[in-house]
Amino acid sequence: MSRVGAERGSVSLVLAAGLGVALVMTMGVADVATVLAARSSARTAGDAAALAAAQELAFSTGVDPATLAGTYASDNGATLTSCTCAPGGLEAVVEVTAPVGGLLLFPDDHTVVARARAVVDPPTAA
Repeated sequence: MSRVGAERGSVSLVLAAGLGVALVMTMGVADVATVLAARSSARTAGDAAALAAAQELAFSTGVDPATLAGTYASDNGATLTSCTCAPGGLEAVVEVTAPVGGLLLFPDDHTVVARARAVVDPPTAA
């Protein structure tokens, strides 16, 4: 058997390995994009919750600021995990979690956490 005949098919093995690596890298990039999108969504929900609580602190309507923050977080696809927004205070600090869902390389359910802070700045008398 000639040397050329012994190496026949080796290119297809290298090509198959290269395609496998490219597939795994593509799946990894898709997973990173999914996590970044979930993080952005969680940040949006946290910002909305903190602003809603701060607005309730500034212009009270009688609703508990933490309840209002939870509603806004839920409306934005997240769950309120903590709210430091005591009635009569000037600051609302919230923490929310949002689901990432299943990833291609890591199929378990994952969540992202976001924290947001809103401060009430009352006008001063001139």
